[in-house]
Amino acid sequence: MLAITWALLLACLPWWLDLPLLLGFAATQAARLQRLHDYAPLLRHALRWGLAGLLVASYRATGEHASAIIFVSLAALAGSSTLILLESWLSHKPLRSPAIAAASPEWREMALAPVGPSAAIIELQAPIWHERGDLAGEALAGLQWLDESGCLVDERVRIDHLDPRVSVAPGQGWMAWPMAAGRGVVLYDRKHQQLHRLRGWQFYGWHAGEAWLSRGEDQPPLALSHVLGQDQLEE
Repeated sequence: MLAITWALLLACLPWWLDLPLLLGFAATQAARLQRLHDYAPLLRHALRWGLAGLLVASYRATGEHASAIIFVSLAALAGSSTLILLESWLSHKPLRSPAIAAASPEWREMALAPVGPSAAIIELQAPIWHERGDLAGEALAGLQWLDESGCLVDERVRIDHLDPRVSVAPGQGWMAWPMAAGRGVVLYDRKHQQLHRLRGWQFYGWHAGEAWLSRGEDQPPLALSHVLGQDQLEE
């Protein structure tokens, strides 16, 4: 009843009053103000029924001439097409509340924000190999070669099947030996007295007292802590 009353009211008013009123309703609906969100259905019905009243008022203003029907038909086509396009556009445009807009960062902040974790440059220290006959120096203290492929470390740990050369980490916390015939690498943690045999890995260098290993020349080196989490170790 309210919609019919509204249409009859606009039909009785002059068209030049109806048209600005309906255009104002359309602009209000297109703005999608947050405080008027609950009244969106009412505005939509007001535009639909108001268009019918505007067409009747336009027909009355033409003096009911023969060409009035053509004019009103064209106006009805244009008005209904405009309403359909407006409603279609509003249905695909998400409502953006002030709270969400305030919480969203500006494009300048997004452009200047760091992406991902900060990079760290790791420089590996190439291993310094000490041959079997070289037992001088503090770095080799506690190492005793027993034969061509075996040695004794700290008088308690015997290691066999080695290539007769050794590399000591800076700080002397770790020692590394290549396995005989290039089958892998042996690492010994002197502080925790832990021995690791890693088959298929090659010793690449030291960084911060930690050994870095590689599967081959075409593979990037990995830290020992990463390798220990991947491989089954023989200790």
